[in-house]
Amino acid sequence: MSMIVSSIINLKGGVGKTISSINIAHILAVIHNKRVLLVDNDSQSNTTRFFNFYDSEELSISDIMNEDVDIEDVIVSTRYNNLDLIPANMSLLKANEALTRKNNDYKGKILKKALEKVKDKYDYCIIDNQPGINIGVINALIASNNVLIPIKIDKFAFDGMEELIIQIENAKKINSGLSLKGCFVTQFSRNNVNYQGEEFLNRNTNYPMFKAHIRKSVKVDESSFANKPILEHSKRCAAAKDYLELVEEYLKV
Repeated sequence: MSMIVSSIINLKGGVGKTISSINIAHILAVIHNKRVLLVDNDSQSNTTRFFNFYDSEELSISDIMNEDVDIEDVIVSTRYNNLDLIPANMSLLKANEALTRKNNDYKGKILKKALEKVKDKYDYCIIDNQPGINIGVINALIASNNVLIPIKIDKFAFDGMEELIIQIENAKKINSGLSLKGCFVTQFSRNNVNYQGEEFLNRNTNYPMFKAHIRKSVKVDESSFANKPILEHSKRCAAAKDYLELVEEYLKV
């Protein structure tokens, strides 16, 4: 099996993209014994900081986007078996700006070309994308087999969803194999707003939904401060069980 590439995307911030990317990748690696490459595609570099690899001087995804290096020189091993990382730093802002100014069709395919070089070394690649759409996120969509959308249900939960679907459809013109694998609710609380929001999503055929939702838990916040995946920090908490269920579904869908 060639490497399956999944982009975790939402145009909004604060919906749990980074926490979800880290925990999905960690569970695939340590529970399912998959070889996983986690890509930090966000200049805020929170995934990179989580694994204590942030360094403005070290090689990062910016160097891949600038086509300055071989992808294998950028990949670092985390402390977890089967889980490697392509780190990011703030230089990604400039790399994306420079790429945007280039006037060629190839600029959206740089990440895809780089990842193809390591497709036999990994089973899965999980890309943690920044909020919004820029040339880096377009690169991720063109490089991906599928998209996962975390949604936090609040007053503005569905803002940008239509635009995101349009961007996915646009990417399909170049990457015909791309699909929306599904959406999943994060920070789920047992209240009417969350139940109604989830029901709305389940009824809306534009957004395929995972059955698993990630319950709100202080343990998730604690885990991010402790720089530990939720399964390591508190494997019995609700959110840990939910992420385990989500990954089971992900592997079956």
